[in-house]
Amino acid sequence: MTAAAVAGTTAATRPPTAVVSGGTRGIGLAFSRRLVKLGFRVNALYRSDEDGARGAVRELGPRLNTVRVDLSDGASVAEAAEAVVAEYGPPVVLVNNAGMNVDRPFLEMSHDDWRRVIDTNLSGVFYLTRALAPAMVDSETDATIVNVGATTGIRPRRNGANYCASKAGLLHLTKCLALELAPRVRVNCLIPGNTETDELVERFNLNDPDARRGMLDEIPQRRIADPEEIADALEFLVGPNSAYMTGQKLVVDGGQFMW
Repeated sequence: MTAAAVAGTTAATRPPTAVVSGGTRGIGLAFSRRLVKLGFRVNALYRSDEDGARGAVRELGPRLNTVRVDLSDGASVAEAAEAVVAEYGPPVVLVNNAGMNVDRPFLEMSHDDWRRVIDTNLSGVFYLTRALAPAMVDSETDATIVNVGATTGIRPRRNGANYCASKAGLLHLTKCLALELAPRVRVNCLIPGNTETDELVERFNLNDPDARRGMLDEIPQRRIADPEEIADALEFLVGPNSAYMTGQKLVVDGGQFMW
């Protein structure tokens, strides 16, 4: 479906369906906002932040539906996905955005630290995509999946072996899905660099000018991305201008790594 076709959706026709995991805060909220603007009915999945979900609904209105689900629970994900398809139809867009960090030095990392991150960041993508992909493949409309990766899926860092491994796995899962779901469904990986969200500010103490300056020194563009700039990249990946692109990674990081 082209951007023009989405924009031309009227009340007499059902708007195309999108699903965004982690879609009620941070970059995920920017994704939901952009897809609503493009004419989609967005089902934003969230795990526990009720205040964030209510705030997203207040901002985006009736085109946003919030769904509370724990992505690490395969049975619950399947049930939620079935309800979304029954109510709104097969998704035209699926954005696997939800993720979590539990940072520890490797020698201090517990089994639970490892399991929680892998279960959400990697297994959760498998559960949600496996639940929705059959309807997407069988639909008469071509569809797009965007997996949201991380720069640390390519370049390792200390104190995050669980997170790095989950995002590295996501990159290869993207390629496998692109092979198996073609030609009906395109699958790409969007990799944001440092982006101005509450989580980033808190994790890296960016309210401290010295800490912020140190981060900016590593970025050729000398600034941190706005979430809407990452949403610009999402719009490209789900739109007609990327119609011949699948199984690829799109890095939007201000030139920090240049992979």
